[in-house]
Amino acid sequence: MGSGGREHAFSWKIAQSDKCEALFIAPGNAGTADVGTNINISVTDFDSIGNFVKEEGIDLVIVGPEDPLVKGIADYFKADPELAKVGLVGPSKEGAQLEGSKDFSKQFMERHKVPTARSKTFTRESLEEGLNYVSSHPLPVVLKADGLAAGKGVIIAETNEEARKTLKEMLVDAKFGDASSRVVIEQYLDGIELSVFVLTDGENYKILPEAKDYKRIGEQDTGLNTGGMGAVTPVPFATEDFLKKVEERVVKPTVNGLKSESIDYKGFIFIGLMNMNGDPYVIEYNVRMGDPETQVVLPKIKSDLVDLLEATAKGTLGSTDYTTHDEAFTTVVMVSGGYPGSYPKGYEISGIDAVESATVFHAGTTHGDQNEILTNGGRVLAITGKGPSVEKALENAYNGVSKISWKDEYHRRDIGQDILKLINQ
Repeated sequence: MGSGGREHAFSWKIAQSDKCEALFIAPGNAGTADVGTNINISVTDFDSIGNFVKEEGIDLVIVGPEDPLVKGIADYFKADPELAKVGLVGPSKEGAQLEGSKDFSKQFMERHKVPTARSKTFTRESLEEGLNYVSSHPLPVVLKADGLAAGKGVIIAETNEEARKTLKEMLVDAKFGDASSRVVIEQYLDGIELSVFVLTDGENYKILPEAKDYKRIGEQDTGLNTGGMGAVTPVPFATEDFLKKVEERVVKPTVNGLKSESIDYKGFIFIGLMNMNGDPYVIEYNVRMGDPETQVVLPKIKSDLVDLLEATAKGTLGSTDYTTHDEAFTTVVMVSGGYPGSYPKGYEISGIDAVESATVFHAGTTHGDQNEILTNGGRVLAITGKGPSVEKALENAYNGVSKISWKDEYHRRDIGQDILKLINQ
């Protein structure tokens, strides 16, 4: 379920499995059409999805984006006697609150002693208190919309004045709609960011390859936040020692916390972390795989992904293992000019077939009347290179990027450069 680069990467990997007899993607994009059958059903149209699953005798449903999870698709399946027998990878509505509500996730972390930034939540009713709070808060200060805001609901304020103005915009002017009817104000964590991905069946878990993504539109991490402009795996500062701390201090208390609160959770936990002097702090949870991190994490996995997904849905993840490739993987996202603001759609894309050095994952694409591939979103393509080193993987990815063009295309030219500096220190 879904239509982005993450869903193309899932479809591409699932289609390689001997267990996959037929693959349907709802609604999909021009890339997913090459590995399966696109079905024109919205991810939040649960009735149509349920009926399709019954008609086609689907065994396994993978929920790509967060929206249907937060709206309760897992609960919808569970409530229907026929659909309850179908394997679904994705948490219950309650579990999805880990991403659906920043306030919920903060309180969850506090209850289970997961290391995170100190924070306080405010509503319109407590605006005055909130304004006083940010006026004296150490700088910079982070303001987060409580609900889903498509990856754009986080503002880092450099001055108390900016913090006050932002808080008013979020609570009074509804800058992010309902998503900012509650605002979490938290301390700024200074360190290096990375993403750790966990697959859990509610009892057992597997930690998947880690990745670092690049959220800002501009080079040197400047400009507005986007859904992500590129990603790299492995991450050199995610040493064995650091990842051990992540497992002991973050993964175990999170999985055990869900279990102890009887929260039904079968799916992915994406943990956005800050490495502060070798110690992990959680910035946020997401309840699905990241985009564009999926475009490097799944290619890194050598094993049959369907085995892992099936075991997650069936609750047998404890007896299922996986292996990874030795190579490094990097992805560069090509976007429409104007993104993350407004941008036109419908430009013809040329050169995809000429790419030999990398894998092209489609995100915002569609087919035109003549079967040509057109832009259909802000983030349009993710070009994934692999190589014996991060440097070689980046070279292969950028070689792929250089073959593709459309009007006003934009990409960052510095993806992975910070990683190369760390490696070459």
